[in-house]
Amino acid sequence: MNELFGFIVRHSKWLVFAFFVTISCTLLFNDDPYRRHVFMTSADRMAATVYKGANNVTSYFDLREINGDLNRRNAELQAEIVRMQETIDRLREQNFTDTLAIDSGVRHFDFIVAHVINNSISHPFNYLTINKGSSDGIKPELGVIDRNGVVGIVSTTGAHSARVISLLNPHFRLSCKIKRSDYFGSLVWDGANPSEALLEELPRHTVFEPGDTIVTSGYSAVFPSGLPVGVIIGADTDRNQNFFTLRVRLLADFTTLGNVQVVINNQAEEIRALSAGEENDSKKKPFGN
Repeated sequence: MNELFGFIVRHSKWLVFAFFVTISCTLLFNDDPYRRHVFMTSADRMAATVYKGANNVTSYFDLREINGDLNRRNAELQAEIVRMQETIDRLREQNFTDTLAIDSGVRHFDFIVAHVINNSISHPFNYLTINKGSSDGIKPELGVIDRNGVVGIVSTTGAHSARVISLLNPHFRLSCKIKRSDYFGSLVWDGANPSEALLEELPRHTVFEPGDTIVTSGYSAVFPSGLPVGVIIGADTDRNQNFFTLRVRLLADFTTLGNVQVVINNQAEEIRALSAGEENDSKKKPFGN
């Protein structure tokens, strides 16, 4: 009580001033309707300004909660996009498998659909990575193709991915033949153009025309015979030599690789065992001696 009395005494002048101002304003505005209207209008404007400022302050402090809610919704939408993309990829792989025509000559081959997750075409030695590995049945020395042609051969595998030596790699040589004449040679990339390669070691009497199709020869345990590889552009060396070279436009577009298939030869071990036997026979003495 003493503190209240002391406060009144200390601020008595201001309190008296506020009292008389209030009385004056009451008398001023109550006796004149116009002034009362102006006062009420100004008071409403001031109140609106105060309410607007208060609302802005409240909204500012609510931004954290609103931002958190937006982030949660964005994460949910992102997860939904990923799920939809995975569904689209599965449908594409299924369609890719369904549309691949399997020739009767490759019935002992199986095919595993995979997706290219990394690829290079501008290096001297190019590789690509697929999203299937040893847990999916992928092993080294399996061939890789797409719907257009040969892509490469598996070199190393992890549990869930595999590294593939691209056809755009001079370390990879592919036994091929001219489809209409069966003359065969070795296809190798010369490092110049990612859409072209060279078919080497063809005999001088080989018959061909530009536009002829180059296919796999089937002389290995990796690829079946007859898989498309490329189309002849023209001769790359003089035909007066004993062997000459053809320049080939590759059918596989290595700049847009997506879905591929890994080729599994179920008779590969048998073929390799026979080949090993032939090598051992070459070291033995001729029959009849």
